[in-house]
Amino acid sequence: MINIDDNSFYLKTKNGTLRLTIMDCGIVRTSFSVDGVFDARQGKGMCNVQVEKDHEIIQGQNETIIDTKYILVRINEETGAVTYVDKKGKTILSERRTCPRQLEKISLYKVADNNSAVVEEIETADGIKKKIKAADKEEYGIAYKTRTYFEFEPEEMLIGFGQGENGEWNLRGSTYYIHQANRKIAIPMVVSTNNYGILLSTNSLALFSEKNGEAYIQTEADYYLDYYFIPGDTLPAVIKGFRKLTGRAAMLPKWAYGYIQSKERYKSQGEILDVAREFKKRKIGIDCIVLDWLSWEDGKWGQKSFDRSRFPSPKEMTDELHDMGIHFMMSIWPNMSPNTEDNKEFKEKNYLLPGTDIYDAFNEEARKLYFSQVERNLLPSGVDAFWCDSSEPITPEWEHHIEPEDGEKYCEFRTDAGNIMPLEMANSYGLYHAMTIWEGLICARPDKRVVNLTRSGWAGSQKYGTILWSGDVSASWDCLKRQVRAGLQMAASGMPYWTLDAGAFFVKRGFQWYWNGEYEGITDEYKKLYVRWLEFAAFLPIFRSHGTDVSREPWAFGDKGDQYYEAIVATIKGRYRLIPYIYSVGAAACLDDGMIIRPLFFDYPDEEGIREISDQYMFGPGLMICPVVSPKDTISIYLPAGNNWYDYYTGKFYEGGRRIEYECPIDRIAVFAVAGSIIPLAEEDGTIEKKVYPGKDASFNLYEDDGESYGYERGQYSITKLMWDDKQCKLDVEK
Repeated sequence: MINIDDNSFYLKTKNGTLRLTIMDCGIVRTSFSVDGVFDARQGKGMCNVQVEKDHEIIQGQNETIIDTKYILVRINEETGAVTYVDKKGKTILSERRTCPRQLEKISLYKVADNNSAVVEEIETADGIKKKIKAADKEEYGIAYKTRTYFEFEPEEMLIGFGQGENGEWNLRGSTYYIHQANRKIAIPMVVSTNNYGILLSTNSLALFSEKNGEAYIQTEADYYLDYYFIPGDTLPAVIKGFRKLTGRAAMLPKWAYGYIQSKERYKSQGEILDVAREFKKRKIGIDCIVLDWLSWEDGKWGQKSFDRSRFPSPKEMTDELHDMGIHFMMSIWPNMSPNTEDNKEFKEKNYLLPGTDIYDAFNEEARKLYFSQVERNLLPSGVDAFWCDSSEPITPEWEHHIEPEDGEKYCEFRTDAGNIMPLEMANSYGLYHAMTIWEGLICARPDKRVVNLTRSGWAGSQKYGTILWSGDVSASWDCLKRQVRAGLQMAASGMPYWTLDAGAFFVKRGFQWYWNGEYEGITDEYKKLYVRWLEFAAFLPIFRSHGTDVSREPWAFGDKGDQYYEAIVATIKGRYRLIPYIYSVGAAACLDDGMIIRPLFFDYPDEEGIREISDQYMFGPGLMICPVVSPKDTISIYLPAGNNWYDYYTGKFYEGGRRIEYECPIDRIAVFAVAGSIIPLAEEDGTIEKKVYPGKDASFNLYEDDGESYGYERGQYSITKLMWDDKQCKLDVEK
């Protein structure tokens, strides 16, 4: 018998208590507790979404139906299995009808005494890190390993759960491990081509498995089983539901959409300024230059300061950069060597994770101390943005010379993370680290928007001004192809801002399994790969070049007249021409919970075979991007039937619903504009061209602003929204 209490529905079964909470937009929070207690700590970080009260209870034979404004929810009163049905009576998703879920009680342990811990120091690509090999532990709580069984439709496709590292696409029929790693970003959100999403409220590790006719989602440590069912008329509407639950994406400053120059690494103040001056001399667009690791004195990893022998006057450096219109980003780390002043401050207050030199981002006071070091030692030097590297904050898979299997990586992360942080929080360190930077910067510099480039995230990271990137990948054509999928997998997981190391981080081949680039240096073969990678990056939310082994400045690949140099310059110039469009798409991601990039089937869901297309994608409402992901310049492109299309560069018209062969010259990849779209383009004189691609109901929302002023936390936006159509312009100020 269903009981109603506190706007939720409860059903007691022989195995525990089911709770259903019907929310706005048809979202259903589905929870199950063995002992009938629903601990308030579960899902604590989720936003308050209005509970829907407009529903009808229908009592059937052995089942109860909740008829809501958007969907029907059917509950099997014997087993507690839940089925989600649309208003036409079609099943959207079903839990398994018999034994729909399982929970196993586990004890949560922490290190009892840091002095008892046996700690090993391991040299990694991210510096020397400490690892607990053994320690006395004490129990601090009880949690549950949870497993929910689902019955998916045969033709249904699932995509998401963050960014994979192996070119994952459709997760059906596979085992996918949801944990953080250098080249992997875990996000607890998956979407289905049946137009729904499943958002886990967990902060722990999780996995998806479907084999031998059995499919389930498992979490490692939760207070009770808990997930959100998010329906939508379309997949972009499902993403809106995700943002409603986890937070609106922050708006980035306009400069963040320009070109970001980086490499491992610029070694001195003089080198940074020389590179900046060369960009200006050559009249190549640049908005930001990045200082990678070792801003600190040698041997003081993670110290938030400048080595004055190499950076004698950082404020003068940033002043000159600012005079050139260039912003300065620098790398900071959550781990600090024990011989640093920063580490000593944390150690005195016991604010380090057990047995490590990593600060405890789950502790509010530790977060405040971390940012106070940033504010005292870095902000006075004019730093504009931060690159929060190694925010997993551990990568045990990189301690091996031979690559572990995926299951081994998962188990090692579970063990190592559980040794130093609460197991029930082990996937969310990056979220709390991002919170550190966001909360600190909006107080220290309330007139500036936050930019935080970071390698790890979680549901909610988007509200903290984060840009996630794909980690330290290696240079090969196969990797480039997999990177396209990785970005789209992240977009399908609800994350708006994603980027990569254009050209890959590793170019050469090293001893370790992950240092597996295929080139000896800047050869002609690598130049072509780099150019194609950069051209792809130019049509991502954030445009950035970075890596080791070789330099990444445009002139490292040739000089004026060289085809590769000219292609790089043309690519950067093309990005700046498109900035009015990109900035507007970014504003829509913030203000309207829109998507910046997305797979084709998000826009054209009914076309046969389109789900398998993973090397083309939509960029904003009006552009389809078709990267070159092999050495061949001729590529096969599918033009979806839902629209007609125009070549973005030539204006040539194409009817939709067919496949074409397209020759891509070295200075550009294939880009097509949707018929009926308006693309605002920047002219060299500062004006904006309204490029119209004729079609039915052409329109576009253009967003502009007059600076960096942005009071997000006050609900105010200094963004002007200009409604464009093909007949008139209307000015409207967003509040």
